[in-house]
Amino acid sequence: MSQADSDRLLVQIATYNTNLQGLQGLPQDLVDWLAPTLQVSSFLSRERRPPDIIAVGFQELLPLHLGFAGLSKSVVENRDRHILSQIETHAPNKERYTLIAKEVNVGVALLVYGLDDGIGRKVVDVQTQWTGCGPAAMGNKGAVGVRFRVPGEDGSPGEVFTFVCAHLTAHGYKLQQRIDDYDYIVRSLVFPPLPGEQELCTIYSTSHLFFLGDLNFRLDIPPSHPLSALCKRPEFGEALSSEETREELRNFDQLTVEKRKGTIFVGLREAEFWKFKCSYKYRLGGIDKYDYKRIPAWTDRVLFATHTDSPDEPERSNIETLLYTSIPSYTSSDHKPVVCLLLLPSSTPSTHLASPPKIRLPPTFSPTTSPFSDTWRLVGRILDRSLGLLWWLLRALGVGSTAFGIFNVLLGTGLYTWWRIWGPSLM
Repeated sequence: MSQADSDRLLVQIATYNTNLQGLQGLPQDLVDWLAPTLQVSSFLSRERRPPDIIAVGFQELLPLHLGFAGLSKSVVENRDRHILSQIETHAPNKERYTLIAKEVNVGVALLVYGLDDGIGRKVVDVQTQWTGCGPAAMGNKGAVGVRFRVPGEDGSPGEVFTFVCAHLTAHGYKLQQRIDDYDYIVRSLVFPPLPGEQELCTIYSTSHLFFLGDLNFRLDIPPSHPLSALCKRPEFGEALSSEETREELRNFDQLTVEKRKGTIFVGLREAEFWKFKCSYKYRLGGIDKYDYKRIPAWTDRVLFATHTDSPDEPERSNIETLLYTSIPSYTSSDHKPVVCLLLLPSSTPSTHLASPPKIRLPPTFSPTTSPFSDTWRLVGRILDRSLGLLWWLLRALGVGSTAFGIFNVLLGTGLYTWWRIWGPSLM
C-alpha cells in the first residue's frame, strides 16, 4: 500500500439475515465474517491494517412477535457486546473500537463502530433514524440509518458518512414493490439539516453513502436460456460453481437490470457481486446446499457512493473495493452473511466550503423528503406494537405456540359463553 493509500479510510461493511434466530443467529467466533482483513492483508500492506469504520447490519434479527413488540433491546445489546469483543480480539494489532451508534426497528438493526484512537474519537453530529415500509408502514420491512460527521483537520466542516441497512419486500414477482420500498425509504428516512443548511436531508445528502442489507432482488432468467429449466434443481447449484456462469447470470439480476434503467439506487455503485455464489436460499445446516423452493439469488448486497464519483460514469467509483464476498460456513440461516471491504478516496481540503461535500447525482434525479413521513412512521409504530403485544400474549397463552394460544383463547371464549347461557340452569 502506498503512502497516499495509508491516509485513506478503510471501511468494512457486513450484512446478515439471521432468519429470526435471535441470540442463536451467530456463532461465537466471528472471525470469518468480521475480520476479513486477515484474508486480504496483501492488498493493504505488509503489516495488517484494521478498518477505520465497521458497520454491521442485520435483518430478521429476532422472532417477529418480539420485534413488533419492541422487545429487541436485550438481543441488540448482546449482539453489540459480542461483535465488539470479536472485532477487538481479531484486530491485527489488538486495536480498540468504540460504538458510534446503533439503531433497530423490528428485525432490522445497524451497529457502526469506529477505531478508538481515530474515527471513533473524531465523530460529531451523530444521528440515527428508522422507517418501516411493510403494510401500513409497519416495520417487518424497512430500513434503519446511522449518520455522522467527521470534521476536517483543517477546521473545515469535513465529511458526512451515512449508513443504511434495509430489508425489502420478498419474492421474485414483487419487483415493483421493492422499487417502491426503496423510493419510500429515500423519502422517509430523513435526517436533520447539515451544518450551514436549512432543509431536512435524504440519505443522499451526504459525502459518503453505504446501503446494505437483504434487498431481496432475484434472478429473472428468460425461458429461452439453457439454465431456465434447471433453476429449481441441483444442476443449477452446480452451474453456479462456475464464475463464468455467474458473470453471465448477473445480466438477469433484477437489481442490476433496474439500476441500469435508473429506476433504483441512482448514484450508487456495487462491486463484482457475481464473484461469489448466490447468498440465498440455502438449506438450514448446509454449507453449500441450496433449498430449491426458491431460485438461488444474490439477495444480500452492499452498494456505495462518494462525493467525488461522477454522475457521468455510473459504473465507476473512486471507492476501491478490496473484498466483496459471502461466508459459506454460517449455516443457521437460509442466507449467507456478506462482507465488503472498501478503501475510500483521500479527503481533500475544504476550508472554503460552508457545508460538507455531497454526492453528485444526475440532473434527472432529485430526491425529496415526504411531508408525511413522521405521520406514517407513527402509524407503523402503533401497529407494530399492537400486533406484537397481541402476538406475544397469544404465544404466552400457548406456551410458546401462537396456534395453540389462539386455540386456547377460542376454547376459553367458547366455554365462557356456554357457561353464561347454560350454567344457571345447571345450578
